[in-house]
Amino acid sequence: MWRLRKVVSGSHFSFSSALRIRSSFYQSRTFSYIAEGQRVDTSTTSKPSFIHPSAIVHPNAVIGEGVSIGPFCSVGSSAKLGSGCQLYPGSHVFGSTELGDNCTLMTGAVVGDEYPGCTVIGSNNIIGYHAVIGVKCQDLKYKPEDECFLEVGHNNDIREHTSIHRSSKLTDRTVIGDGNFIMGSCHIAHDCKIGNCNIFANNTLLAGHVEVEDYVHTAGATVVHQFCHLGSFSFLGGGSVVSQDVPKYMMVAGERAELRGLNLVGLTRRGFSVVEIGGLRTAYRKIFMCFDANAGSFEERLAEVEQHEELVNVPAVRDMLQSIRSSFMQDRRGICKFRHWNFS
Repeated sequence: MWRLRKVVSGSHFSFSSALRIRSSFYQSRTFSYIAEGQRVDTSTTSKPSFIHPSAIVHPNAVIGEGVSIGPFCSVGSSAKLGSGCQLYPGSHVFGSTELGDNCTLMTGAVVGDEYPGCTVIGSNNIIGYHAVIGVKCQDLKYKPEDECFLEVGHNNDIREHTSIHRSSKLTDRTVIGDGNFIMGSCHIAHDCKIGNCNIFANNTLLAGHVEVEDYVHTAGATVVHQFCHLGSFSFLGGGSVVSQDVPKYMMVAGERAELRGLNLVGLTRRGFSVVEIGGLRTAYRKIFMCFDANAGSFEERLAEVEQHEELVNVPAVRDMLQSIRSSFMQDRRGICKFRHWNFS
């Protein structure tokens, strides 16, 4: 239940007024809230909130129960903080921003900005030291009067110095799913769509409009070109520059990333069966590693596997084939190059 903390009375709000409230407001631990038009005395609540006297919290901000706001933090007029949120010293919530329950902002973290649009963050998220989440995008087509949006799910660990930007236009939004581990100094640009349970190692950089499915793992210093798609359970090697799609279950590496086989380690860890992995390996070899010089073109080999009765009965193989096909649809970038074998 959202409750509105009245930090100061009157129409004026300033840093000096926030400092003056200590004796009359905090020492008594009696706070006034507004909920559905009624005033509630929180001296009887089991989880009182704490706001440090040096923090600047706008009187119109909505603060849940058990919130802790540390020294030198700021919370804007349109912000909503769910119950149990913790703002460490020097963290800030700006603009139309909503934090779900039990979110933590480490020192120096900045969430939201004052531009039109909003940032909505789910529950149980950790925003790391000096991370910048939900600010305006770095896109020349963006117009300051346009609304822009960021939606973040639940249980994400977003580490230090990471930047995640809002969308570039009203008709789109940047979306982060649930349970992602986004390590230090990563960048997720405007209009990206990130699924669930992904791991982005340090300095992973995603350009605008990139789509990442589920359980994708990038190694350090990976760069992904605009509009690329990364399929579920794929792995991107360290230092890779990915300029085309990575189909499901595959592994790529290289300064201009090439397919390097299946992500067998990842598939095993995620509980894929021996039958599924065997089917994927057979299908991959038939499509990408055919040593027969008379085997036909890539399209012919792909069509042959699609008609292979035994292989297409394996759901994982069907998913991989569909992922490859989708990469060649209109407005898609095709798949990363694969090594051409020497038949001599």
